[in-house]
Amino acid sequence: MIAHRFPRAARGRFTRRGFTLVVVAAFALAGCAGPGPGDEEGPEFAPATPTEFPPELASYYQQTVEWGPCDDYAVDSLARESLALYEFSCARVAVPVDYSDPGALSLSDDQNGSASADGNVAYVALARRAAEGQKIGSLVLNPGGPGVGGVQTVADITTALFGTDVIERFDIVGLDPRGVGASYPPIACRTDQEKDAHRAQVRVDMSPEGIAAHEAENERYAALCAERTGEALLASVGSREGARDLDIVRAVLGDEKLNFLGYSYATYLGALYAEAFPTNVRAMILDGAVDPAEEAAESVIRQGEGFQRAFDAFAEDCAAQRECALGDEPDQAVAQFRELVDPLIEQPAQTTDPRGLSYEDALTGVVQALYVEQFWPSLRTGLAELADGLGDTLLMLADIYEGRGDDGLYDNSNDAFDAIRCVDSPPEIDRETAGEVDRRYREAAPFLDDGRGTGRAPLSMCAFWPVPHTSEPGTLDIAEELPPLLVVSTTGDPATPYEAGVELADQLGAALLTFRGNTHTAVFQGIQCVDDYAARYLIEGELPGEGTLC
Repeated sequence: MIAHRFPRAARGRFTRRGFTLVVVAAFALAGCAGPGPGDEEGPEFAPATPTEFPPELASYYQQTVEWGPCDDYAVDSLARESLALYEFSCARVAVPVDYSDPGALSLSDDQNGSASADGNVAYVALARRAAEGQKIGSLVLNPGGPGVGGVQTVADITTALFGTDVIERFDIVGLDPRGVGASYPPIACRTDQEKDAHRAQVRVDMSPEGIAAHEAENERYAALCAERTGEALLASVGSREGARDLDIVRAVLGDEKLNFLGYSYATYLGALYAEAFPTNVRAMILDGAVDPAEEAAESVIRQGEGFQRAFDAFAEDCAAQRECALGDEPDQAVAQFRELVDPLIEQPAQTTDPRGLSYEDALTGVVQALYVEQFWPSLRTGLAELADGLGDTLLMLADIYEGRGDDGLYDNSNDAFDAIRCVDSPPEIDRETAGEVDRRYREAAPFLDDGRGTGRAPLSMCAFWPVPHTSEPGTLDIAEELPPLLVVSTTGDPATPYEAGVELADQLGAALLTFRGNTHTAVFQGIQCVDDYAARYLIEGELPGEGTLC
């Protein structure tokens, strides 16, 4: 199964089987609205913007934030340097863990970031770059995942905004949803060492014994998430709560109306916000869409088909290059690819890193590179190395995907991904259905099929999740007051196939902009045609006409 997000360095996530589908690219922040680790003062209160809100949430909507440097929260030196270079400042905003019992935000909250004594306050992280000209408002963005923070990716997107009026007219704001990235407290499941060990395992045994072992591992993982995150937070990390957090963020930023740019899985967050707060929306771009009405099983199959199309397109391009490791006959590429990766089931490939390249990491690295066409050269190199028994490039790609830095430390995107998806969707608990989806997935994505299918498959970790899911697939209930929105969908998007964008635009009554290409998401990534339409919509409210193609 595969996950979808804005591809920072082509970053994405995928899971080959089960129902933890991600639809699909962290920094920590200093100077907080609420206390964070090591902070000495609690939140201040002051009116933010004229807007309606439930009276029991007044202290959250009326908090003020104290912006400061982002250094202490950057996940790596590159992120730290980028945020400083583009003059971002950072803060945290307090939100109630449980909206049904929010309590009042207190100036006497803990100084360690765990909030009030009852643990009912969390903090979402923001990185903001001030508008350079006459300001319209804030443009809040999130890259999806779920589990990837906007603080981590906002500087990358800002690079493409230079030369557009968007950077003149909007504060550019990256959002880390609750539990994600620099937000506090974090979702935490596996340690760094446990993540390395998990990646080294081979999980291809579909015998009853192999399935039982896999399910036992999933059950242990779910228990770890509850133990290390806390069940109260774990139960509240769904996109339903995320949409309500987003409205508090809007108010705290001083905006009467929200301007939102959501990539990949964040299109689901944006769609839920549009459904819940239609009169609070000014403009919203949803790029690389998830269809809220689609059942999980069908989403899995559709994703498999999307990545197979991406693999086929790569194989055709590779065949035209010199010394392609998949050969010069694209119709034989799947068989050749399996010859390269199947030996890793028994023996990892050598790397300069002592971990070696595992079978799981090889597939992860390949899928990582298929997210965007610009990374096909790296994939060609990685496959050529693998033909020689080496795995350094594919391991590097897998590390990007898994959120592992050069220092061996991971971000929490993997844990957050699992937690949010398990809370957002009902788990599959029928083993017969799980086996049928596994069979159909192998047919949809033969390049990922190890040939060991038995018609049975383990239940995913969500079947053992210690807290209930809070959302169900269903068609959005959109109010007439919702202003026109813009959905962008790419014909060759491997992670969020084009059809999902068509369906989301139809549900929202939104305009659809089609980009013809082989990439996951397109807005403000240097594609002039797409960027021009996006900028005109955000600034002037002008939508592309029906059938517009870039």
